[in-house]
Amino acid sequence: MTNVTPQQIKQLREMTGVGMGKCKLALEEAGGDLDKAIENLRKAGMASAVKKEGREANEGLIGIGESDQAIAFVEVNSETDFVAQNDKFKQFLKDLANEAAELKPESLEVFLSRKCKHDTSITIDQYRALIIQTLGENIQIKRLKILQKQNDISIGVYSHMGGKIVTAVVMSGGAGNEILARDIAMHVAAESPDYLTSEDVPSEIVEKEKDIARSQIKNKPENIIEKIVEGKLKAFYDQFCLLNQKYVKENSMTIAQLLESESKKAGETFTIKHFLRWQVGE
Repeated sequence: MTNVTPQQIKQLREMTGVGMGKCKLALEEAGGDLDKAIENLRKAGMASAVKKEGREANEGLIGIGESDQAIAFVEVNSETDFVAQNDKFKQFLKDLANEAAELKPESLEVFLSRKCKHDTSITIDQYRALIIQTLGENIQIKRLKILQKQNDISIGVYSHMGGKIVTAVVMSGGAGNEILARDIAMHVAAESPDYLTSEDVPSEIVEKEKDIARSQIKNKPENIIEKIVEGKLKAFYDQFCLLNQKYVKENSMTIAQLLESESKKAGETFTIKHFLRWQVGE
C-alpha cells in the first residue's frame, strides 16, 4: 500500500468528517488519490454521509455522561437547531456521552474508532454516519472531554439552555461537596471567565492591557500612570479571572472569598483545580 502523509489524512478528514483511521485506509487503497479515496468511502456505505459533510454544522447540543469512574462531555453539532431538538439526535448524544464515560478514551479520534457498546458491529464514527442518513443533515462530533473522578475531589456540573452551554468545576478538598462545586459551575455559565487566577493570564495579554491603559492616560506623572495602570489591570482580572469575580449568588464576595468562607464552615480547604465552559458552536 502507498504511504500517505498526516496532511493528506487530515485533509480527507476535514472534507468528509470520517474518522482518521478510515481516512488513512481509504487513501492507502486509493494510492494517495484524494478523489478516489472519497469514492472508496462512498463504496463502503457512507455515500450520503460524505455528500453532506461539507455543509456547516454550527447548531447542536452538549451531552453529559457519567460512570463510576468519570464524567464525560461530548459536543455534537448539526446544521439546524430543529434537528438538534429531534429525539433521535438527543438519543445519539446520550449514547455517545454515556459510552465516553465508560470507555474514557484518551482522545476524540480514539473514541470515534471504538466499537459502539449498544451495537458492536459498528464504530462510533459509523454510528454517526447512520445518524446523518437518518436525519438528513451533517452531524459532527466536535469535541470530547473526560474528567476522572477521585476520592479527594468534587466535580460540579451545570447544563444551561438544554445543553447549549455546559460548565464544570473540579474542586479539591474531598468528595461530597458537589453542591458547592455546582454552584460555582453555575456562576461560570453566567460570568464566562477566561482564566482561573490572575497568574494564569498570559504575559502577552497582560502587556497588551497595560499598553492600552497607558495610551488612555498620557501626559500624567509617571508614578500616577503606573498606579492607574495597575488599577485597570486589577479591573481586567476582576472581570476575566474566576477567583477574582464577584459571586453571582452573593455579589458581596468574590469566588475566592466564597471558597475561604465555605472552607472554614466545613473544616476543609476547598481549592478549584480547573473549570470548563463549553458553548455550542464556539
